[in-house]
Amino acid sequence: MRKILLSTLMLAGMAGAGVLPASAQDKLQDKLSVRLDFSPWGVQAAMHLAQNQGWFKQANLDVDIQDGRGSGNTIQLVNAGQADVGQVQVGLVGSARAKGATIRSIATFQHRTDLCILVDRDSPMKSVADLRGKTVVVFAASPWAPFIDVYLKSGGLTRDDVKVDVVDAAALFGTYIAKRADGMMSTTGSALPIAEASRPSKCLLASDAGIAFPSYGLVAREDTIASKGAALHRLIEVEQRAWQQLRKNPEDGVKAMIAERPDARLDPVILLNQIKLTLDYFDTPATQGKPIGWQAKEDWEAALRSMQAAGVVNAGWNAADYYTNALVE
Repeated sequence: MRKILLSTLMLAGMAGAGVLPASAQDKLQDKLSVRLDFSPWGVQAAMHLAQNQGWFKQANLDVDIQDGRGSGNTIQLVNAGQADVGQVQVGLVGSARAKGATIRSIATFQHRTDLCILVDRDSPMKSVADLRGKTVVVFAASPWAPFIDVYLKSGGLTRDDVKVDVVDAAALFGTYIAKRADGMMSTTGSALPIAEASRPSKCLLASDAGIAFPSYGLVAREDTIASKGAALHRLIEVEQRAWQQLRKNPEDGVKAMIAERPDARLDPVILLNQIKLTLDYFDTPATQGKPIGWQAKEDWEAALRSMQAAGVVNAGWNAADYYTNALVE
């Protein structure tokens, strides 16, 4: 018994000194799989920066960062137990739970609604009503999909007044850039920097029509939150550190993403602008002065009212079912 105890203490001491063999160090690290929303773009900068700088390893985490095929697909995989954490549009938690998913938002970084409709920068269009007689393009699984009719209604319009073309996600930008549509339903941070070179654009914001929809953050299943809470807490702490660094030096995120995804042929100018726009949408009045990732009940209640109006969730919801701050505080 004494020999076993001595061996255990020696291993602990060696781990603290960083002299354990690599295989032994790996066994001591908590493994987490993180599925992102899409192929690399600026909103993922903190995750890649943390990986590139070795901050996850310093937090005793072995993080497998996976590129995704859309926030909806990532949520499905997380709910199916095929990934521990998803970095997604957390507003989609509402529709996922309505379909029986057991996921919650465990941290939201972008609290402001960034859903927007891109239109030509020199266009006279300024509001929903200006879309009368126009064509807008969207993909079927877009976070925009449930809110289209609510958005149009706010300007006294219906789909009889605006042509809404639903295309495959891969054809979305091509359709807009080729000017086969007057507007494109997307998000500010992802779309504006990409459109700049081919079709300089501005945004008609969903929030201007009263739609609230929390943007990017992290989600996990309730049983994962219960069983891996300590590891998830450290993951969020590292993400907070990375976002703080990006607030001071967004260029660090560009370098990290290019280093971590060298085959993705990423454009540093687009990445930098995406990171800056991501940071612009971080805070609401309810989250000012709170830790990065902390979620306000008021913001979730506003979002759920929008979801109820769009038919995404039924009346009688409880905001606390959709998020938790337990891993942020």
